Amino acid sequence: MRRLLILLVGWLVAAHMTAQVSFGKAEKMNDEWRFLRIDSAWNIAERDDMKLPDFDDSKWRQVRLPHDWGIELPMSPDKGSCQGYLTGGIGWYRRTLPYSAGKDERLFIYFEGVYNYSEVFLNGHLLGKRPSGFASFLYDLTPYLNKDGKNVVAVRVDHSQEADSRWYTGSGIYRNVWLVKAPKVHLAQWGTAYRLCSIDKKKAVVEVDVETTTEEPVTATTQLKAVVTLTDATGKTVATTKTTLGPKAKKTVKLTVRNPQRWTLSSPYLYTLTTTLENGDQSQVKAGLRTLQFSPDRGFALNGEWMKVMGVCLHDDAGVLGTAVPKAVWQRRLQELKAIGVNAIRMSHNPHAPELYDLCDELGLLVMDEASDEWEFPKRKWMKGWNQGAPGFQGTYTYFEEWIDRDVADMVRRDRCHPSIFMWSIGNEVDYPNDPYSHPVLNGNGSDFTQPAYGGYKPNQPHAERIGRIAQRLAKIVKEIDSSRPTTGALAGVVMSNETAYPEAIDVVGYNYTESRYESDHQKYPRRVIYGSENRHDLAAWKAVRDNDHIFGQFLWTGIDYLGESGVWPARGSSAGLLDLAGQRKPNGWYRASLWLHQPMCYIGTYPVGPQREGSRQNNRRSYWVSPYADDVWNYRDGQSVRVVCYTNGTDARLLLNGQPVAQTAQYDEATGIRYWDVEYAAGTLRCEADNGASYEITTTKAPAALRVTTDSVAHVFIEVVDEDGRLVKGADNEVTLMVRGARLLGMENGNIMDTFVAGRQQRSANRLRVHNGRLVAYIEPLAKTSEITIHAHSPFLKSAQLQLSSK
Repeated sequence: MRRLLILLVGWLVAAHMTAQVSFGKAEKMNDEWRFLRIDSAWNIAERDDMKLPDFDDSKWRQVRLPHDWGIELPMSPDKGSCQGYLTGGIGWYRRTLPYSAGKDERLFIYFEGVYNYSEVFLNGHLLGKRPSGFASFLYDLTPYLNKDGKNVVAVRVDHSQEADSRWYTGSGIYRNVWLVKAPKVHLAQWGTAYRLCSIDKKKAVVEVDVETTTEEPVTATTQLKAVVTLTDATGKTVATTKTTLGPKAKKTVKLTVRNPQRWTLSSPYLYTLTTTLENGDQSQVKAGLRTLQFSPDRGFALNGEWMKVMGVCLHDDAGVLGTAVPKAVWQRRLQELKAIGVNAIRMSHNPHAPELYDLCDELGLLVMDEASDEWEFPKRKWMKGWNQGAPGFQGTYTYFEEWIDRDVADMVRRDRCHPSIFMWSIGNEVDYPNDPYSHPVLNGNGSDFTQPAYGGYKPNQPHAERIGRIAQRLAKIVKEIDSSRPTTGALAGVVMSNETAYPEAIDVVGYNYTESRYESDHQKYPRRVIYGSENRHDLAAWKAVRDNDHIFGQFLWTGIDYLGESGVWPARGSSAGLLDLAGQRKPNGWYRASLWLHQPMCYIGTYPVGPQREGSRQNNRRSYWVSPYADDVWNYRDGQSVRVVCYTNGTDARLLLNGQPVAQTAQYDEATGIRYWDVEYAAGTLRCEADNGASYEITTTKAPAALRVTTDSVAHVFIEVVDEDGRLVKGADNEVTLMVRGARLLGMENGNIMDTFVAGRQQRSANRLRVHNGRLVAYIEPLAKTSEITIHAHSPFLKSAQLQLSSK
């Protein structure tokens, strides 16, 4: 009998939704930190007394969190390409804490993420260590607080193994920090959980777990009253109940919601769930209701509607900002991805910042949450360019056995209440053949490999059976905390893993780049639910999903360009995204929209074509490649032969040059699904009209004449080079200088993966950068909640531009 996995799920974000702390009163503690990076080149040595409250840090630099020191330093070819040729090292943070706990309260500090090997001290006392740079964690400050309220928090961050990841991770306290005040008996951290028992148009029945805890000995059997209330988007109470429980206890209550609103991708409706203890402790969180179904034959259904998951993989950084990315920057990026047709995000390959999950809840994006990229053995980390030279082997494997169980459990407990999350991934590509695991199946002579693959079986390397045992262990941890969503993993060597317990240990099996196995494995393992967990951007990979009901989706590598996993120097990172490092849509983003978007769309791009070189198979013929990466420019030599490509979800299109239809009918390329024309260039306007009503036009631009400055929010400032008619000049690379008053300039990003000047903004002129493709984006942060901000943009020989805005 084939397996149909049906999940009835409701979610809520943890209390103090932004802080992800499910108890107490939380306030951000991002200001007034002092920072010092240990640097032998500058004779800056580490001292043991840096953790002590009386240490003189007055000469340390003042910083505001979140803070990533790695992106502040210059790129260097002697650093690892895996980390974008950027520097790690050891850094210290210190901050005074003018607080003392009241008679009946406790004080906690909560870190959303510190990369990595952090040690936190209060008044010289070690509160704890956390090697993971992606885990969120909380410490009780109360035992070591001074009664006079004079306290010092010190944080040591050790990223001296600076090539420990295959991509850029950043260094430092790169996420928010929170101070939490709570009663002695309070709601447990991440203790609130929510399950949907049933739902129809008339009512929904849900269960809510209420969990209390205390850091003090439990000597009495005191019972606390608790009230659980659900309110709708207008603030109206739609369900409420009461219960009692002890100071270290857990109870489950039920709520009945009449005429429930579902959380969907097009209408992500969020309720508010409030849990209140009689001592005043309270959690107030967002909640969404919806169902999930997974079938080996039909794929995936959200709220009973079978659909295709059109996902992308994302890393943590945003170019010049490193990994210290404001929420508004992520919001703009996610909105642009959704405008392309993306409906799912894979958190590659680690838990991400809590704000990112909040945004996915609010915008209506599914999320595949992921625990790790590395298990008990290291992966190759490329040092001189991706797949170039000899690799390094630093990594997170060093603390795997001691910490992986807790790291996985904390990921699930922290994130389980988000309506966006629909799968838990226990690992990415941990099964790559002979890196390091091996198996006799690699010798070939079977139905899968007729010849030795990946160098054949290597008996001296770890046996692949170990993967299955670890997968069983981690999947069990997930299920003990949350059985409402399926477990999954992203398999890189599915043929080898099929010989282990790994695929059976998880509910849904992800295939990385192995679309050729979709049909054969569906026949061989008819109960297996299969999808593409990491995929190329080509049409064939999408057809393997689109044309097969049993494959429910794919996740493109990647949604956005990212730092690290770089090519040879001086590449900053990977250009595999639909958006560039500045969050701007690339031509292949428009191409993807033609495949995924339901609304009518049309785009045209161009590039020169001509005879092939002598000796080429295509000698004396026009270029044969039909590109999904063509820029929308119309500036060539008169009479030059130009290929015009059209990306549209229409069934046909026509091309007009200066208002006159181009004589020939569009040719169609089966390999890409692109329509194209080869035309002789003439200056003016090129317009394409698709039969779905969508159109797109590009016009010849003149020489750069001026700057244009615009904004979509207080966070982003867009600078463009335009001609005398106000048209964007895509060929421009002018250097722009920004002067900002009333706000802090966080950085300038042009999206050029080869521009090393973007990094090292502390050592170089942070307010100066060349545009790329005629534009760049600047990120700013108001100096006060109410602030008048002025941005002045200047470039030699161009007319300057100025923008004024308010942060009110």
